[in-house]
Amino acid sequence: MIQSLLLFVWLALCAVQDVRERQIANRLTLGGLLLAWLYVLWSGTTWLGASAAEGGWAFGLALLLSLPGYALGRLGAADVKLLAALGVATNSDYLLGTFVGAGTASVAWLLLAPRAWPLMNQGVRNALQSLQPLASNKQPFAPFLFVGFALAWVWIH
Repeated sequence: MIQSLLLFVWLALCAVQDVRERQIANRLTLGGLLLAWLYVLWSGTTWLGASAAEGGWAFGLALLLSLPGYALGRLGAADVKLLAALGVATNSDYLLGTFVGAGTASVAWLLLAPRAWPLMNQGVRNALQSLQPLASNKQPFAPFLFVGFALAWVWIH
């Protein structure tokens, strides 16, 4: 349970930084990836208890799913590193659930935000400025990955 909590905290930090600065520091993404790999090498399992082979498979799957988005300019390098770290720390079920959940949350935001935005408190709108509807063709993705992981966690547990 504590491992899941730490993953939530790490993803929340990445999401907040992505919303505020429209980028995520390498200390968070590469640091998370390095710690996840070190844990796998030390313990023989991922942070959430899957086999090292499953963590490696999830890492490869993360790259397979995210690199095309990066090449097309739809995902940033930080998103690729974040998903890779998440794959090594969890397993393919969590990774796929996070990816699907993030896509679902992103589409829901695109559909609901234009109506909800004018109803939001000015402070909330200022805090979420980079998520403003139609403000950019490339919105921060880490907040949606956080929501996707939360949905995957609920689904898998």
